Amino acid sequence: MYDPLATKKEQEEIEQAKDIVIQAITETMDIYGAAPSVGRLYATMYFVDKPITLDEMKDMLEMSKPSMSTGVRALQENGMVNRIWEKGSRKNKYSAEKDFFKSFISFYCKRWEREYKENLQAISESLAVLKTIIDDETCDEAMREEARQYYNQIEDSKRYYHWLERLVDSFYSHEIFQFIPKDKE
Repeated sequence: MYDPLATKKEQEEIEQAKDIVIQAITETMDIYGAAPSVGRLYATMYFVDKPITLDEMKDMLEMSKPSMSTGVRALQENGMVNRIWEKGSRKNKYSAEKDFFKSFISFYCKRWEREYKENLQAISESLAVLKTIIDDETCDEAMREEARQYYNQIEDSKRYYHWLERLVDSFYSHEIFQFIPKDKE
């Protein structure tokens, strides 16, 4: 038999369960460099089953539309929100990425790629300068020795950046999941 009081209680418990997760996501979004309001935006969108507009988000969260737009853009850049095109709709709609593995890969791999690419470029330029000093027999020997020391130190750091590049590739190819499966076995 249908009991409206029990249904209301169950609905409140469902909302409470969602609020617990929303609060946790909100509090941990600083890991992704997001403000608590952006974290709350993502966490709230995570529980919405259909793509929604900025206006709908604004109403749900009582945030300003510019604030909402900035938050959604940041989440899109991090691969945590997707813009969805719907035929017949003139407004952009958005949906939270619900696959945390995909979000993690998108966010961290972008940053790791930037790290290894920028540093390998800097290393290449630095080594060229140091090599010129090392090869210049007219330079003071103490200076050449100092250049050799830094050359070797910097050359050795390439191991880390090449390792990081392989790590990123293993995430993109999903090879990493052969070593650390998504599901505990």
